[in-house]
Amino acid sequence: MTLPPKDLRIFNSLSKKKESFNSLNPNIVGMYVCGPTVYNTVHLGNCRTFISFDVICRYLTHLGYKVRYVRNITDVGHMENDDDTGEDKISKRAKIENIEPMEIVQKYTNEFHSILDSFNLLKPNIEPTATGHIIEQIEMINKIIKNGYAYVKNGSVYFDLMNFSKDHKYGVLSNRNFDDIKNESRSLKGSDEKKNPQDFALWKKANDSHIMKWPSPWGSGFPGWHIECSAMGHKYLGEKFDIHGGGMDLKFPHHDCEIAQSKSVYGENPANYWIHTNMLTLNGKKMSKSIGNSVLPNEIFEGSNKTFSKSFSPMTLKFFMYQAHYRNILDLSDNALHAAEKGFKKLIDSYKLIKDLPCNDKNSEFEIKEWVDRCYQTMNDDFNTPVLISELFECSKFIKSVYLGFKNLNKNDKILIEKTLKVFLFDILGFKIDQTELEKKSNEDNLVKILINLRNQARQNNDFNLSDDIRNKLLEIGIKLNDNKDDSSYNYID
Repeated sequence: MTLPPKDLRIFNSLSKKKESFNSLNPNIVGMYVCGPTVYNTVHLGNCRTFISFDVICRYLTHLGYKVRYVRNITDVGHMENDDDTGEDKISKRAKIENIEPMEIVQKYTNEFHSILDSFNLLKPNIEPTATGHIIEQIEMINKIIKNGYAYVKNGSVYFDLMNFSKDHKYGVLSNRNFDDIKNESRSLKGSDEKKNPQDFALWKKANDSHIMKWPSPWGSGFPGWHIECSAMGHKYLGEKFDIHGGGMDLKFPHHDCEIAQSKSVYGENPANYWIHTNMLTLNGKKMSKSIGNSVLPNEIFEGSNKTFSKSFSPMTLKFFMYQAHYRNILDLSDNALHAAEKGFKKLIDSYKLIKDLPCNDKNSEFEIKEWVDRCYQTMNDDFNTPVLISELFECSKFIKSVYLGFKNLNKNDKILIEKTLKVFLFDILGFKIDQTELEKKSNEDNLVKILINLRNQARQNNDFNLSDDIRNKLLEIGIKLNDNKDDSSYNYID
């Protein structure tokens, strides 16, 4: 199958518009995505982000790019509040569960990997941890201090936002200016150590009871949340790379702070394209454990929750997420998952039918090549999965019509349809079919064919009672026979 030109357009959060994608190095893409803070089970909103970037990585790879996909694990330094106050989330969880902080990290990292595996997501090329890159973070902080954009106070290091704002614009992603930041900071519980309340921590001094701490030029302590992504992104992707991504909630302060840190050291924004995914709501409301409006991935897979009427597979949930553009809010509900389950089954069932489609030498009654082009056009338009899925359904309708004998299909077009569906369903969208289900379907087909042969013999012997009984029994289980003179074809009905 001939690939289209690389005319991909991406919505860049930096420019607030779609831009043609041009990688810094031909046929190579460096992409950094902010990973989870492993202090608890990964929530569905995060899953949506990682599913979205999985599609992006898969599609870029399909277009011929060699992608270096870096996604970090935050295992230290993420405070409860964005103003650097409160307790490290991992340390706090360790006290609740009465185990070591690194046991918390390992437990929820393993769980995170297990959940993403259930969605059949590609593993990143590199998955660095914050605790594994303390040296790199210290080095970057030293450079920021040297360049005059940070200061040391009582063993902690703070980013000097006022000094930085004299030379650079802060808040380019969130559209905040320095005055806005100052006004917002007044209402926060700031630290008396800071020159200004809006300054954020690059390194925090650890007290004697703090378990997760490391030696540094400024004393024993631990890194701030924002510095880890800057240090690891630059280590593995260079001073400048192509794509930086994450959830929309990370625009401020996390990504704005990352940009400020990188500009302080290298004088420019670290990434050419910033991509942000939107939030996932539940029954029209923001998910929140405090109001009981929250559900975890495994609770959906197992059906162990009060929100949904039954269990739903990871592939159903993944298909549901693709039905909205990654930049749009997506609302999760019982009805929506039931509809997604039905839609996903239709697409997969139509793919399974392809090998049994009758072919002839006539022109196909479906513009195959135009359809293939439209599929690529939708993905080239900022990875538009909902429009792609609508195109796949158009092909699914045609497959069903050919199967029932209503439309023509020639052999070459049949091959092209099968190849294209395989690419988009499995290579790009990353669905997987349970092999057990495939074997079950194959065995079921063999049994139906045996019953059809028995019925054909009954028809030849004028045993119409047996013939009608076989037909009616099959119809009861959703299999409709289509009789011709000497034989019968069949199809599955909803």
